[in-house]
Order: sequence, then C-alpha cells, then structure tokens
Amino acid sequence: MLQFMLKKTHRSHKGRDFILSVDLTIKQGTFVGVSGPSGSGKTTLLRCLAGLEKPDEGHIENLGILWFDSWRKTFLPPQKRHVGFVFQNYALFPHLSALGNVLFADPDKKRALELLEMVGMAAHAGQFPRELSGGQQQRVALARALARQPGLLILDEPFSAVDEELRLQLGEDMQRIQRATGVTTLFVTHHSEDIRRLCEREIKLREGRVAF
Repeated sequence: MLQFMLKKTHRSHKGRDFILSVDLTIKQGTFVGVSGPSGSGKTTLLRCLAGLEKPDEGHIENLGILWFDSWRKTFLPPQKRHVGFVFQNYALFPHLSALGNVLFADPDKKRALELLEMVGMAAHAGQFPRELSGGQQQRVALARALARQPGLLILDEPFSAVDEELRLQLGEDMQRIQRATGVTTLFVTHHSEDIRRLCEREIKLREGRVAF
C-alpha cells in the first residue's frame, strides 16, 4: 500500500505559484495513470514520492516503510526508497552499454540479462545509447528501473519521444511487464487513451489538486 498526504509549493510553467496538495492511498500492485495539464504538479508529485524533492509538509509511506514525515522530521533519501524512475529523456549513461546501464542499478549480470530479455533488448545488450532508437532506449531505461527491485515504479511520460505505432506497442509491453512483476506503478501521460487502455485507476491533477 502506498499512502501519501503532502503539500509542496509549486511554480507552474506560467510562473505562478500554487500549493500542490494531495492525499491518496494506492493499492499495492496497481497500475495508476497520472494526468493533467502542463504545470499542474504531476512531475513535482512524482519527484516528492521518489525523494528527489522534499515536500513542505506531510507524510509518505510505502509497504509499511515511512519515507517522509514532516512532523517526525523523517526523510528517507532516494537511494533507500527502492523507487524505479524512468525519466522523460530516459537519462541513460552514454558511456555505458545497454547491459552496463542495467548493471549500474544491480551488479548481478545474470539478472540484468534476464531483465533485458524481458523488455526485448537482450540482442542489443552490447550497444550504447547513441546506437539505439528512442523506443529501444526506453526499454533499457525500464530494465534499469526494474533492476532496483522497486517497491514503486514511476514512469514520467515515457512515450514522449516515440511515434504512435511504437507508443501502442510499448504500452502493451509495459502493461505485460507490470503485471508480471506486480510492482505499483505511476504512469504520467498526456494521452487519455493510454490511461483508458492500460491503467486501472486515474489521478487527475488540476493546479495541484486531485480533480474528481
């Protein structure tokens, strides 16, 4: 179970400040879509959950482990939260091969190769990011995120750099992998059809609030 109640001052892309204020409980193993206009607080919410930003106040707990509590002055750093984060630009290390990128998260080579196989990238294990297409880089980033054995997987607009046909294929692959691993997943997208097709639940943000 992922439970969080947090507040964080957020500046929209229009330069206007508002308070991101979210109070939610997400069932373990759920594939959740996160939607909303640009500047509504989606990425700030994800970064707070991952420990990349610190909320102004609140409480975050996942699988019974306290990650953040402003009243108890508890803040677990990102490396101790076991969060897998696939960034919008994939953030692969350019000097490492596909296998090297996964090994960076987990030095177990056998498991790294199994993860690359799971995402359909075993045949490209020795290639570098510059030699891979956007879709292939996305798959390597997903394998690296899963290598951390995350209790929470965060996907921040992972299909933004691929075409429509590949977006549909990657979405199906991602859903299959999420079901196989059972990891709670937050999936940010601007495509409402992706949420209808892939997700069990949707969180809509409007100026820092959940819109029902």
